[in-house]
Amino acid sequence: MSAAITTRTTTDLDAPEAPRTSGQAVWPIVMVREIVVKLRDRNFVVGTLVTLLLIAGGLGLQAFLSGKSNDVTAVVSGEGARQVMQQVGQTASQREDAVNLTVDDAPDAAAVEAAVRDGRADVGLVHDADGWRLVGKTDLKPSMTAYVTEVVGDRTLAANAQSAGTTAAALTAGGTVTPQLLDPDSNEGLKTAVGFIFSFLFYVASIMFGMTIATSVVEEKQSRVVEILVSAVPLRQLLAGKVLGNVLLALAQMVLFVGVGLVGMAFTSYAAQIGLVAASAAWFLVFFVAGFAALACLWAVAGSLATRSEDLQSTTPVLTTVIMVAMFVGIFGEGVLRVVGSYVPVVSAISMPQRLLAGEAAWWEPLASLLVTVAFAAWTMVVGERLYKRSIMHTGRRLGVREALKVDA
Repeated sequence: MSAAITTRTTTDLDAPEAPRTSGQAVWPIVMVREIVVKLRDRNFVVGTLVTLLLIAGGLGLQAFLSGKSNDVTAVVSGEGARQVMQQVGQTASQREDAVNLTVDDAPDAAAVEAAVRDGRADVGLVHDADGWRLVGKTDLKPSMTAYVTEVVGDRTLAANAQSAGTTAAALTAGGTVTPQLLDPDSNEGLKTAVGFIFSFLFYVASIMFGMTIATSVVEEKQSRVVEILVSAVPLRQLLAGKVLGNVLLALAQMVLFVGVGLVGMAFTSYAAQIGLVAASAAWFLVFFVAGFAALACLWAVAGSLATRSEDLQSTTPVLTTVIMVAMFVGIFGEGVLRVVGSYVPVVSAISMPQRLLAGEAAWWEPLASLLVTVAFAAWTMVVGERLYKRSIMHTGRRLGVREALKVDA
């Protein structure tokens, strides 16, 4: 009786299975890898934390300065001087001027001057036969001078009118000037600051994450790792994973920055405008994703055209110039330039949110601008994929765009 013996060679036991990527979505794995690698990068983490601290610190300082009272010690001498200075404090309070005024009496003008000279008082007020004198050591705050002048003028007018047998109202009838603001809620300073922040954040994020994509591509190409990757991962999915991973990470970082900024703004003097800024910031995030996505594939192309990291200095200037132009238009653009820029892809990521913040855009304009940007992003992805496929495996020397288009895919 014989037994059949089946044998297997070592090759049969240990040989790995061939990669099975046909029909499988591999891009999520590439995307997660890009995110994990970036999150482990110390420079990225430290840079993000420093930026958050700068945002929080700047807003905290603004909140501290806006809520800080201006302590002023005044010393007075002469008839009615105390009443005038007390009225100054009330006037400042009515006009929301944070002045914490303390009034002390002095026996004469010399004592007032001595108190101011010695630093025991910030300002002095003297009323004698020569009239009223506001005393300071080296300078006088314009606001304090204006308040004292106003109160003394009102009191003098009332006293003179009474002596003449009439009233101050009768003497000043028809002479009242009523301030009128055509756009009282414009907040030009706030809008300028927010526009600058949008421009700066878009510039920094686009450069940082764009260079990350380009550097990742050229390092894989230079080390020949890409030759191993393409045997398991289709080039289209490899590119998609890289682009999506960095777009999502850039968006997450931007949401974090904007969120911290809005929370901090609630504790400043601009808290009443937080709703307007939040709406504009939401549009900025939407346009940021579309604008950066339009550039992301081109950053990958810039990396694929290079053969060494040093070559990026030659393949990325066009992209950095486009981003810089967008930043300058966002900061300095006004009027027609801003309107036109709000419909130009990439530039619109800054210009359109600014127009929305200023109330210059109709409801349909951001939708139309976004549609243009999305269409441009789709076009750059198609062109970028084509160039990426044609140049990623070329390791001889740095390619130009025209040369890459002539290479067989």
